[in-house]
Amino acid sequence: MISLTIPKMACGGCAKSITKIILDIDGNAQVDADPSTKKVQITSNMEESIFRTALSTAGYPADPE
Repeated sequence: MISLTIPKMACGGCAKSITKIILDIDGNAQVDADPSTKKVQITSNMEESIFRTALSTAGYPADPE
């Protein structure tokens, strides 16, 4: 499981956008994005760096936990 903190995730709309970015990379991923804690849990076989790069490019830089 990949755990990330996304400081710019401020609302449910952000969480939906972040979830879509992740699912566009891995359609089989399981994603739990919680704007109240600014945490994202991703279950995927792909490398964490791929998700972090895509999120950063979209304006949601992520920090590993």
